Amino acid sequence: MDLSTAPAEDPRPDPTDLHLRVLAWYADHARDLPWRRSDATPWGVLVSEIMLQQTPVARVAPVWEEWLRTWPRPADLAAEPAGEAVRAWGRLGYPRRALRLHAAAQAIVEQHGGEVPSTYDELLALPGIGDYTAAAVASFAYGQRHVVLDTNVRRVLTRVLRGAELPSPAVTRAERDLATEHLPDDDRTAAAWAVGVMELGALVCTASRPSCGRCPLADTCAWRAAGHPSYDGPVRRAQTWAGTDRQCRGRLLDVLRATDGPVPAQALVGAWDDADQRERCVASLLDDGLLVRLEGDRVGLP
Repeated sequence: MDLSTAPAEDPRPDPTDLHLRVLAWYADHARDLPWRRSDATPWGVLVSEIMLQQTPVARVAPVWEEWLRTWPRPADLAAEPAGEAVRAWGRLGYPRRALRLHAAAQAIVEQHGGEVPSTYDELLALPGIGDYTAAAVASFAYGQRHVVLDTNVRRVLTRVLRGAELPSPAVTRAERDLATEHLPDDDRTAAAWAVGVMELGALVCTASRPSCGRCPLADTCAWRAAGHPSYDGPVRRAQTWAGTDRQCRGRLLDVLRATDGPVPAQALVGAWDDADQRERCVASLLDDGLLVRLEGDRVGLP
């Protein structure tokens, strides 16, 4: 046989083998999270996906449980003022997500009879719902076949299939195409694969200290085979907290969350010492709709 004309062997692992390995690992190691249980509703899944954006599971779980006790259906939340959603959001961070979730609940009631829609396109059309959340809810709540690309999934696929430490800051067309190529064909397996890879990235193939010795894909991982080369893409800036506008905004909102109604604007003075930064953050909260200015120089939640 003329080896010079033989087709080159595809160095990437067989997708079916990857599926079997990840699904078997997930069956043994999946965390018992309330939004994954059999009695979780599509609404509960949607709430969890919004809350889990940039927020650890340990912080989300108790807030999620209280949220679902208070508002077990979209209609229950939609009937409340948006400010109650901001109040219940507590210290999860990025409180504009609470406003988006409230707006989504209202749209679900008005456009879908109070039931969370099941298709990707309908989910994507809800206020504040992007590609990832629409795909995740369609997959995890309704068992459909979609490419679900959160940070953990992207990191696992980048390492295993592309041999790089970390994915690019934003999802690329090539990355999405590669994920699509490795998506199982049937809906149920695809949905299980999506959550399984996500869990693998959260527990084993972590960003800073991956546990390759515990990974079911270790012997097929291109990054491990290459000697774990370091990330060489665009600079990834670490998020800070102390002294930032984010921290200031959180302190100001805490004043409102601790009361049953509006407070004099002067009540915000004690929440943050830097007057210029405080006023800038008050203005940004007003612009974002997280704060409203009322008569008598008072401020309150929307």
